[in-house]
Amino acid sequence: MISLLCGFGVAQQQSHPGAVPDAPSASQQQEAKPGAVMNTVQNGAELFSFLSQKSRVFPNLATNPGPLSPEEKFKLAANNSVALSAWIAAGLSAGINQAYDRPAGWEEGDEGYWKRYGAAMARRASSQVFGTFLLASALHQDPRFFVRSDLGVGGSIKYSIRRVFVTSDSGDRVFNWSGLLGMLCSEGLANAYYPDGFRSAGNTFSRFGYDMLGNVGGNLLRQYWPRITRRLLAPKKTAGTSGPSSLASQP
Repeated sequence: MISLLCGFGVAQQQSHPGAVPDAPSASQQQEAKPGAVMNTVQNGAELFSFLSQKSRVFPNLATNPGPLSPEEKFKLAANNSVALSAWIAAGLSAGINQAYDRPAGWEEGDEGYWKRYGAAMARRASSQVFGTFLLASALHQDPRFFVRSDLGVGGSIKYSIRRVFVTSDSGDRVFNWSGLLGMLCSEGLANAYYPDGFRSAGNTFSRFGYDMLGNVGGNLLRQYWPRITRRLLAPKKTAGTSGPSSLASQP
């Protein structure tokens, strides 16, 4: 999944800058070895510059710590539904289901693949409408993903799992009712267009479980996406430029 996404676009359109969640504090930076202080400050500034830009691959990466209005949550749901990551994830999902002939009521050839692809995109869109817009607005929960800059690989995996079940509400950690119920409502709605024999409660909750697993993988990609894009853009810096300001000006 990472190798597929790395071949495409990076964080582009600049938005309003904001603080990077969980960024290292000044005291932490002072504890670093003198020879590493400059690199730490530069890397932190570069990560900040990427997090202050909207990503067309993962639109739900938080670019500022402020809350979203219902209108902004609606726009976020729409952007998430047609983001580059959504098209790629739907293609992978359709390919896997095609290989295992799920659901069995759809043909195998090209027609069957595009039915599975369309169903994956429809489930994604309805999940965004329910979870990112309607429920998040009603429950005042934040549907965005906040990248943390202080985690290693193990910590990032744990954080990616936890973010499926925990979100924020006015800065407080709360159970992610909007995200989980949004996925469950989406899978319930999917029974209206899935073939007979694939609409039982067991099928619905099975798809819901795969959705949660997919969100864990997606969260892990989101956590590392600013670092991936920073590495992709690093060779584009000209010899006469240096520091985070040259990165911030990249498209």
